[in-house]
Amino acid sequence: MSLATEHNGRLRVLRCITRLNVGGPAIQAITLSDRLAARGYDTILVHGQLDAGEGDMRYLQPGSVTARYLSSLRRPLAPAYDAVALAQLLDVLRDFRPHIVHTHMAKAGTLARLAAAIYNRTAGRGRRTRVVHTYHGHVLDGYFSPSKTRLFLAIERGLARVTDRIVAISPNIRLQLLDEYAIGRLNQYAVIPLGFDLAVFADIDDRARAAARAALDIDPLAHVVTTVGRLTAIKQQDLFLEVAARVAASDPLAVFVIAGDGSLRGALEQQARALGIDHRVRLLGWRRDLTNVYGASDLLLLTSRNEGTPVALIESLASAVPGVSTDVGGVRDVMPDETVGLMAPDGDASALAAHVLTLLADPQRRRRMGAAGRALVVARYGLDRLVADVDTLYQELLH
Repeated sequence: MSLATEHNGRLRVLRCITRLNVGGPAIQAITLSDRLAARGYDTILVHGQLDAGEGDMRYLQPGSVTARYLSSLRRPLAPAYDAVALAQLLDVLRDFRPHIVHTHMAKAGTLARLAAAIYNRTAGRGRRTRVVHTYHGHVLDGYFSPSKTRLFLAIERGLARVTDRIVAISPNIRLQLLDEYAIGRLNQYAVIPLGFDLAVFADIDDRARAAARAALDIDPLAHVVTTVGRLTAIKQQDLFLEVAARVAASDPLAVFVIAGDGSLRGALEQQARALGIDHRVRLLGWRRDLTNVYGASDLLLLTSRNEGTPVALIESLASAVPGVSTDVGGVRDVMPDETVGLMAPDGDASALAAHVLTLLADPQRRRRMGAAGRALVVARYGLDRLVADVDTLYQELLH
């Protein structure tokens, strides 16, 4: 019996994501697969292999989510594996016969959209699947060499021609994709901000903050500056440490926390020693108790070279922890003005350090900014709004 005949006429979605590593795309893919069930959708969530050292978010999958793991689906360019993954995706399409294929992240977006295009050429009348791709950011700035970037840009422009709707998670990303990179047409785009269950962060209060510091063995009087994310070049934790060294020279109570892991961990440990701040830097690795990480923090410092929608910043603001960040990508969409955080140009360690020192010296301002940030992100990035927006998009495509 095919999967399609087992779903009693419910709307079928094949959701495909490159991998379920720590970050906003994985959270959104898992959450949508679960929450849309109550609105009449059956979903298969197809995901691929994690990169070495990446945090794994598969633990978030509820039992209600039907998942299909493809070891052949991998982030790096790998023609042999890519060909196998394409064939496997086509098999799933032919068996499941989805009404909608919705892809997340670059590799899944490439292979699953190609598979959908092949499927649509051979499907019978009335069985065409609609194709949606979400840009949670993009890999066209700061990730690869110029020659690889040109190749990926050509691929994305071609894939746009077989995509019914292109979802950008912020107005800034839509503007970049259309105006800078000429991907797709304006009438293909929908802007749907990310959505999360932020209640656990919005519940953090002063008692929880004290408990969080005790759990992480951090002095109650310390000034804690935190960053959360993969330890990769695009996140620029080396810049975080440069800023930390400047702040440490002026603030003897400052402590610096890095939650996350990745290929650059060894280099960052060496840099901290060279800067003479290793005794004030805590590398926590991947943590599931992010309420403790944010609860113990006075500030979140984001030093990325590029961001789609920075999930760590949304979570920290929901925790009433204001941010200091490089002014890149979608940061300004989350932190629009100085009532919730401060920004500086990318790479400007001096300006970032000045912002950090200003806020560490003014706890009342931090408290006001934290309250304003919590109110803003809970209203803008709530989970119910995300599910409703995606449901509306699907219904428009189908009807």
